[in-house]
Amino acid sequence: MSLVRRAMPEDAEEVLRLRQVMIDALPGGDSSTQWHAESLPVLRARLGEADGDFAVFVVDHPARPGALAALVVGTVDYRIGKAGNPRGLSGYVFSVATDPQARRRGYARACMEELLVWFRERGAGQVMLTASPEAEPLYASLGFVHKPDPTMMLQL
Repeated sequence: MSLVRRAMPEDAEEVLRLRQVMIDALPGGDSSTQWHAESLPVLRARLGEADGDFAVFVVDHPARPGALAALVVGTVDYRIGKAGNPRGLSGYVFSVATDPQARRRGYARACMEELLVWFRERGAGQVMLTASPEAEPLYASLGFVHKPDPTMMLQL
């Protein structure tokens, strides 16, 4: 049985907590959390949409019941087709975060692998993300390559 599961509406507060962990780690990240209250009901509703264009995959924290250890968040967007992606469906990974106490256990990799399956099932022809220097080895090992700009992409 996989450690990874799809996030549910009741996970929304923990999803926001881990998203803030990611934001806080970014250069120039805004540590403000006032936006959480306004974001929470929208996130709960989106987490309840099983067949939409938005997905969050998580691993439960092994030492803290009710807490999440890691997450990945992605969306599928339509963009006019092109060579290599004629249907124009593109996946975008915009949040990958691991609780500081749960790092180096393969949780982010496991979540990413589930998200890539989800993208493939929806017909995405490519997946894009922006990688921190610390995360680049993980994404490269999954097949992502650098483009001329800082975005990395995996051709599916």
